[in-house]
Amino acid sequence: MENKKINITVDGKAYQVKEGNTILETCKKIGIKIPSLCYLKDVSTNASCAICVVEVKGARTLVRSCVSKATDGMEIRTHSPEINQARMTNLELILANHPKDCLICERNGNCELQELTATLGIKETPYGKTKPVEKNDTTSLSLTRIPEKCILCGRCIAVCADVQTVYAIDFAGRGLKTKVSTYRDKGLGNVACTNCGQCALVCPTAAIVERDESKEVFADIYNPDKVVIVQTAPAIRVGIGEAMGMEQGALVTGKMVSALRKLGFDKVFDTQFTADLTIMEEGFELISRIKNNGTLPMVTSCSPGWIKFIEHFFPKSLSHLSTCKSPQQMFGAVAKTYYAEKLNIDPRKIVVVSIMPCTAKKFECKRPEMNSAFHYWKEKLNLAEKDNFFDVDYVLTTRELARMFKQTGIDFRHMPEEDFDHPLGISTGAGVIFAATGGVMEAAVRTAYEVITGKPMEKIELNVVRGFEGIKEAELDLDGTKIKVAVAHTLKNARVLLEQIEEGKSPYAFIEVMTCPGGCLGGGGQAIPTTWEIRQKRADSIYKEDNLKAIRKSHENPAIKALYDEFLIEPLGHKSHELLHTDYVERGIY
Repeated sequence: MENKKINITVDGKAYQVKEGNTILETCKKIGIKIPSLCYLKDVSTNASCAICVVEVKGARTLVRSCVSKATDGMEIRTHSPEINQARMTNLELILANHPKDCLICERNGNCELQELTATLGIKETPYGKTKPVEKNDTTSLSLTRIPEKCILCGRCIAVCADVQTVYAIDFAGRGLKTKVSTYRDKGLGNVACTNCGQCALVCPTAAIVERDESKEVFADIYNPDKVVIVQTAPAIRVGIGEAMGMEQGALVTGKMVSALRKLGFDKVFDTQFTADLTIMEEGFELISRIKNNGTLPMVTSCSPGWIKFIEHFFPKSLSHLSTCKSPQQMFGAVAKTYYAEKLNIDPRKIVVVSIMPCTAKKFECKRPEMNSAFHYWKEKLNLAEKDNFFDVDYVLTTRELARMFKQTGIDFRHMPEEDFDHPLGISTGAGVIFAATGGVMEAAVRTAYEVITGKPMEKIELNVVRGFEGIKEAELDLDGTKIKVAVAHTLKNARVLLEQIEEGKSPYAFIEVMTCPGGCLGGGGQAIPTTWEIRQKRADSIYKEDNLKAIRKSHENPAIKALYDEFLIEPLGHKSHELLHTDYVERGIY
């Protein structure tokens, strides 16, 4: 019986509560917050920190409330001299091996350990350090591990194993030698890490953080010989406001644009422009595969964490990936070719900076094949290999951008509303919804349906692929041609669909995969915290902006039409193939 009630007593007061919840969750629902550190709803129930202990009548010892269920007739005390002392002692032992560098730590002011220390009133740490200081892991292009700040809560391990099924990190050693590490201490950059950054998103301290590139970006902004342009991913407009102290899910597109101009960028463009371009290329690729008996199902290739996942764990299925580059990489290629020619700018002077909700984008932009603009200009400008440059130079996360805004004194909340620059800032509602799981599928269907049938969809909102269900599927009728499609978010759910493909049992023609829970709006570079409630608020704002757009279909974007007329000629054409498409590589598991 789902709604069965039980009777409990908490701190001397009787309550009737829902059966089945832990003591921690039950107390939260009745308005009592029990302090905790290692516990994280829907992610980790490691019960390692013992901060959440309570007294239960009849129990011989204090009980860890995060893993103990509330039962009928239970009498609970959430605070007493013994409980308070146990919590303080447990936290003091954690603090003994933690560096006291809060003033210069990037999680200062947004650190659960720091907040808990203040809550429990700890003023000193009586215990000495018991562990040697491990060197930082800087092998990854996306993430940095700082072992000295690790409190062994196990959240990163849980999200990597249970949510993503990647298992890139785990506990190693015993007793005082216990640590979080990678396979044979090789480092994140040398194992099957997908760079998704969910570990950084759930870490309560700064033991895992994004690789900060803000100093390099500032240096180029201040360099008068550089033309520094910025592109902003769809999810940033519903994440940066939070990071700047506004309400959760705040839709701040116009403020974001004006703040970026104030920061010093020469042009402020929108990744949604190339999201629309991706739909044109990917939509026509899907149509071509269906008509010409190509490899099906075709799977979207926008999410770089997902790409690295399939390269590591399912290399036999690489032919199922769309050959399209992600919108980020398409933007870089177009900016350093089409836009450079249009304004007669030397492409070597252009610096492309991406603002992304995603740590994996840092790795993606440095993949060796992401330099198509260099090859485009190589003969025209007589470039040598030493002149080689990437299409996208830097990727900043939502959190990095927020720190830059704060560093330069930008009062984000009171910034005016401004529009993106043209032409690479013009986008449609289809580009907006790339931020949410199901968005790429919905955007693609809006265009593919009209291209195939020659008539508009009666209702362009594809509600069946919206929402946070792990795997969603639908059957679409394309003027008599029926195809089944699927949408998955998190690599755990992607694994299910990949196993179907490798077993020859996949019923789908088209599959969308997003690496992070909820899609890009739940990306590893977003504001902390990111919970399911916050993801929902961000999704609501994304669909709101889609509804507010005058144009909601990618193929109707006038700037995309001009790009094809003036430069690319046609989707899947020769120039599109050279600049906007790529291939992938097989990687080992270790």
